Amino acid sequence: MTDTVPVADLVDQNCHGILRTELGLGTFEARLTAAPAPAAPGTTFFDTQTGFAVRRWCPPLLGLEAHCPPARYLARRRELGVAETSRRLLRATGVTAHLVDTGLPGDLTGPAEMASAAGSEAREIVRLEVLAEQVADTSGTVDTFLVNLGEAVHTAASSAVAFSSVTRAPDARAAAPEPPGPVRVRAAAGRWLARRDAERRAARRGAVLRGGGRGASAEPELLDHLRWSAVACGLPLQLRLGAGDPACLADFAAATEGHGCDLVLLHGYPYHRQAAALAGRYPHVYADLGTVPARTGARAAGVLAEILELAPFGKLLFSSGARGLPELHLVGARQFREALGRVLGDWVADGAWTRGDAARVAAMIGSGNARRVYGLG
Repeated sequence: MTDTVPVADLVDQNCHGILRTELGLGTFEARLTAAPAPAAPGTTFFDTQTGFAVRRWCPPLLGLEAHCPPARYLARRRELGVAETSRRLLRATGVTAHLVDTGLPGDLTGPAEMASAAGSEAREIVRLEVLAEQVADTSGTVDTFLVNLGEAVHTAASSAVAFSSVTRAPDARAAAPEPPGPVRVRAAAGRWLARRDAERRAARRGAVLRGGGRGASAEPELLDHLRWSAVACGLPLQLRLGAGDPACLADFAAATEGHGCDLVLLHGYPYHRQAAALAGRYPHVYADLGTVPARTGARAAGVLAEILELAPFGKLLFSSGARGLPELHLVGARQFREALGRVLGDWVADGAWTRGDAARVAAMIGSGNARRVYGLG
C-alpha cells in the first residue's frame, strides 16, 4: 500500500456555523446533503457518500464504533448534547482558522462561537445579498438605500476577511463584465425594493412567499452593482457557483483582472475541472475544493486528482463548505486529508515527485494559499 503524504494545518476558507438546536433523525438526515427535497420514500440520505463518511469518521469521537447504525449514533449525540458533540468534532478537524460565511438563515453559531468550540481562529465572510437585505430594512427610499448600501459595504470591508455572493451560472449571466451605470442601478434598486415590500405585505396577509419566505429575489443589475462595489474594496470575493458551469464567469474574471481583488470560485463540483481551468487562466482567480471530499467520499482522491491536473497548485484552496452539522466539518477535513495524501503519495511512489515537494504542496493547498489570499497570520 502506498504511503500517504501527511496534511497538517488546515484553513477552512469557506464554512458556515453550527446549529444550536438538537436534531431528530429525519432533520439530521436532511442536513447531510444539499438536496432541496427529502429523501424518497423507503430511502435515506445516510446511503450516500456523505452518509457513509459520517458513519466512518464521527462515531469514534463520541465513544462508539465506526459505522454504527445512524439511530445509535444520534442517541449518543443527544446524550452528550449539541455543545459537547460540536466541541469534540470541531476540535478533531485540525482546522486552525475558520472563515465563516454568516449569510445563511437559521439558528447558527457565528465566528466567535465557532472559534470557542473549535479552539481556532475565526473570521467573518459577509454575504452581499444578506447585507443588501439588512440595509433595506432601515432605508426608507431608493436613494437612501443606495447611499446606505455603499457605506455598509465599505464598513464591512474594514472587519470582514472576504465578501461572498451567489451566482446563477445556469442563467449564463453569472456576473456582468462591467459595473452598471447609476441610472440602471437606481432603477434596479427601485424594482427590488418595491417587489420586496409587496411580498412582505402578502406575507402579513397570510400568502405564501416565493422562495420559502426569504425575501424577493435580487435584481441582476443590483447584484452586479454589489459585486463591483466589493471588487473596489479589494477584499477577496467568493463566488458560489451553485449547479452551473463556471465558464460563464470568464468575462467577469477577465474584466476584474488588475483591480486588486482575488476571485474564489466556490463549490464547483461537478464542474470542478472547469473551475480549475479558469483558475489556471487568470492570475487573480482561485478554485475552492470545498464539498468535493465530503460529497464524493471514497472517490474523493480521484476527483482531487482531476483538479490537480488543471490548476496551478498555488491556486487551490481547501474548505469544508460545511453548514449546520459539525459532522460535515469533520468529514470535510478528514476526507480531504486522506484524499490529498493518497494522491500525492501515489505520485511520490511513482517517482514523479519527491516527498519533500509533496509535503510542500500539501501545506500550500491545506493552509498556505488561504493564508496568503486572505492575509491571515
